[in-house]
Amino acid sequence: MSSRTLRLAVAALAAMLVAASATAQDTIKIGVTQPLTGAFAASGNYVAQGAKIAEEEINKAGGVLGRKIELIVEDNKSNPTEAVATAEKLIVKDKVPVLMGAWSSTLTLAIMPKLEEYKVPMLVETSSSGKITVSGNPYIFRISPTSEMEAKAFTPLFAKLAIKKADFLSTNNDFGLGAAKEFSEAAKASGVEIGVMETMDPKATDFSAQLAKIKASGGDTLFVTTAVEQITLILKQAREQRLAARIITTGGSNSPDQLIAQAGDAANGSLHLVFFTPWFPEAVKNPDVAKRFLAIWNDKKLPVGGLTEGFRGWDGIHVITEAIRAAGKAEPEAIRQALWNVKVKGINGDIAFIKQGPSGSESAQNVPSVYLVKIDNGKVERQ
Repeated sequence: MSSRTLRLAVAALAAMLVAASATAQDTIKIGVTQPLTGAFAASGNYVAQGAKIAEEEINKAGGVLGRKIELIVEDNKSNPTEAVATAEKLIVKDKVPVLMGAWSSTLTLAIMPKLEEYKVPMLVETSSSGKITVSGNPYIFRISPTSEMEAKAFTPLFAKLAIKKADFLSTNNDFGLGAAKEFSEAAKASGVEIGVMETMDPKATDFSAQLAKIKASGGDTLFVTTAVEQITLILKQAREQRLAARIITTGGSNSPDQLIAQAGDAANGSLHLVFFTPWFPEAVKNPDVAKRFLAIWNDKKLPVGGLTEGFRGWDGIHVITEAIRAAGKAEPEAIRQALWNVKVKGINGDIAFIKQGPSGSESAQNVPSVYLVKIDNGKVERQ
């Protein structure tokens, strides 16, 4: 072999070794689309923080398939059009094999056609609209409860709380309208009289007209469904109008600690459906997981009010990572198939999927836990 040929052979071998090393060090990308700005920004940022904590912990433990995971987080700006753009960017440009998103039901529904177009699965960590898992999209895997599940879990409490007449105030989108439908139907079935059913724009800040109609209705309970920013204002304005009805919020995005801090005394007496109880982690199905997450969150000095949203990001990334591990490769179809069989001990209970939707194109739905808490004297109490 000539010296020139030898040099070429050595160079080729070196190039192969470098390439092999680079491949071994390549990260496994996971796309995340959340509302980091806009109407739902508080909640979206907390979900993203929970996801980043999971990323750090998984990578400290060696990652998955011998590689680190890398979250690519995009801001969907609380806007459906932007949500679609983020999903397409993550899939086409960043070439992620799996997504997590998109907080709001309206945002998730907007993205869903892109998942089918590109055949990439998405884990849904928050959205509650029933439409998401019954529309025949086989790329949807939801770990959060549907509004129907939440209403069913609440049903025994109509009698326990002696609710006789209920009014509704809901954000005018898939999240709010879906919850109002499910809870009002559950209330009727429980013999509860339905008063007025009011809606509000997701960006509204003045609810005086709606609250005046609700006060005139004379119901003993007002069900509110919206994000924490509007709940804070509603509690304050309801107190100003001397609304006598108890207020119960649905959807799990109410952040009771944030309400205590921002609404003050106006939050006292209100009740909230949540999917994680960080004030008493021993109450959840997997307290060891919950306590570990709490410790990391607190060590990072993140806002305590974000825990009831942040856990969603943690659970979501752990489920995705487990699916990648089971699939044995970071490819969309392999991950999609593996997601059907994952079993993860999550903060919100044991996560596994059942089928919902048309036969042959079912979506996946988890059956999580639902809890009711009450704010009293500036503290969160179990119910």
